Amino acid sequence: MKLFGVEFAPLWIPLERRLQTLSAAMWILIGAFGPMVSWLIAISVLLFSANWLRLLMFGYLVFVYLDRDVRLRGGRGKWFTLPCRNSSWWHYYCGYFPIKLVKTVDLDPSRNYLFCAFPHGLLASGVTGAFATNGADCAKIFPGLDFRVLTLDQHFLTPFLREYILSHGACSCDEQSINYLLSTKPTEKDGPTKDPVQGRAVVIIVGGAAEAFKCKPRTYKILLKRRKGFIRLALKNGSPLVPVFSFGETDLYDQVDNPEGSKLRAVQEFIKKHTGIAPVVPIGRGFFQYTFGLIPQRSPIHVVVGSPMEVPRIPNPTKEQIEKYHAKFTEKLTELFEEHKSKYLEDHEKITLMLED
Repeated sequence: MKLFGVEFAPLWIPLERRLQTLSAAMWILIGAFGPMVSWLIAISVLLFSANWLRLLMFGYLVFVYLDRDVRLRGGRGKWFTLPCRNSSWWHYYCGYFPIKLVKTVDLDPSRNYLFCAFPHGLLASGVTGAFATNGADCAKIFPGLDFRVLTLDQHFLTPFLREYILSHGACSCDEQSINYLLSTKPTEKDGPTKDPVQGRAVVIIVGGAAEAFKCKPRTYKILLKRRKGFIRLALKNGSPLVPVFSFGETDLYDQVDNPEGSKLRAVQEFIKKHTGIAPVVPIGRGFFQYTFGLIPQRSPIHVVVGSPMEVPRIPNPTKEQIEKYHAKFTEKLTELFEEHKSKYLEDHEKITLMLED
């Protein structure tokens, strides 16, 4: 039903779909407002609460400080992350779009891989559902691998929010963290005997938050030309590079126009430079209408995992070696996009992969 240009949802919708919408809404709300709310709670408790509660908060903040290196040392063990990753909440989340994880080849579970995911989209919704949770059956599709999604370092210094992120196996995207993950194997704390893990899949979103500014429906603009640090780290550790492409990621939101040179873009770039977070203005849908709001659109995401690209172990790769394997990876990613776009994108003939600086 449409009223004043707003398309409203039907009154009677199955409970499962309502729960799916709620889970998608909570995801965007935590991502958008989680850091601010976390700090407001912590400061309010320290300034205005009872003495015993202040002591608890102070003790927790001391713990956060002492525990700060966990983000660089492989994150929390699977004994801690599995209950969160397996939560039925994430099955509702993945069912909302829905998110489908597509395997093109089997991976040796005894090895460590660097999964290089594109595009970032506004909130990397596909990567989150596919690899930070088991809502898309990640553990069954790639048995034996311990998945660790990388995110901004500052998230792990935010009280309360850090526990939520760590509970899903996330680690810092800092170089020290990546080197640790790629150079070590999961220990017993990372997997009980009934769910053994042997190797790791370290998931990095190469374009990062800056790619969110380029996110528009039915377009695929990715930042890759000057992003070469991940190649150097893969060579340093001899870890195979696995291209990953989330078809449909950019269709979840439109955003307020922010062309380069505009005042809005200047403000957004300023905030990103000082916080690492890209403050886009999303145009999605609401709880009970489909015309505007913060909730992503119901649009399918297919997260396709390509075949690994082997690289030699070179402790100190030269610029020429990095350029060589960067070119090879770019070609492999492009081939993955071209091979699968006809399966997952409408009017695929009109859609091309645009590589930008």
